Amino acid sequence: CMVIFTRIATKDLHKPISILFCNLAFSDLFTSFSGFWISTLFITNPDITIFGSEDMLAPYALYTMSILSTIYNLVSIGIERYLAVAESMRTRFRAARNHSVAVVLINWVLAFFLGCLPLMGWNCLHRRKNLSVLYSPFCVDYLIFITIPNVVVAAFIIPLFTYLRIIIILRKRKLRMKACGQATGTYKSAEIQVARTSIFIWLLALISYAPFFAGVIFDATNHRCHLDLYPGIYIFRNCTAMLITMNCLGNPIIYTLKAKPLGDKLKALKCLSTNRVRACTI
Repeated sequence: CMVIFTRIATKDLHKPISILFCNLAFSDLFTSFSGFWISTLFITNPDITIFGSEDMLAPYALYTMSILSTIYNLVSIGIERYLAVAESMRTRFRAARNHSVAVVLINWVLAFFLGCLPLMGWNCLHRRKNLSVLYSPFCVDYLIFITIPNVVVAAFIIPLFTYLRIIIILRKRKLRMKACGQATGTYKSAEIQVARTSIFIWLLALISYAPFFAGVIFDATNHRCHLDLYPGIYIFRNCTAMLITMNCLGNPIIYTLKAKPLGDKLKALKCLSTNRVRACTI
């Protein structure tokens, strides 16, 4: 809420990255709300969160939708940062605001569609064969369908290669500046800033989502019933939910506190890049 109110109060929404930051904060808010809803159900009626019930479909669907929206926003922010380094700053500012709004809408539509599949019938309320023991009444095949492309690919692999690519571009431009006899301090500073931020982002995603992915893998290979796994596996499930909530708390810290200095460095790189072209031409 603080991130959203700060961006609106400072009238910072004309910037494309600010739109993505606000959308990320909104997704995190939904994740926290749905996680609190599930926790309340676990406290008041723990049996329905263990053995499954129709009452759990809506909270789990909202939880899935908000997590997917958060992951898609993290990927969108990484791509936007890459475009800020790789493309012309003037062209990016004029075109990317509309692009950012379109990306936000696409993220939510995709997250809503995938998150609501159990409400549309892809659930195991009336069949026990493929029932998840961790997230009943979800089906195991639905969890695998959601987890592998979104958690593994979108949350881990794409941000890793995106920020590595940004660092490589900055390093190449630093070498070109050095070859032209110009100062490279700003490029070096930006490279260090991007490297630190990307490490924080990737480690936070790894710590937050890797236990959840491990739980889904266990769920897919498990052949024991709910009572045989009680209470240890459900304590683990609740811990994974707490880690995902920690990711929602960590995102505003990483992206909001580091956004301004990183953005200032990227703007400085545009000026330096223009000067480099003129100097090399002369």
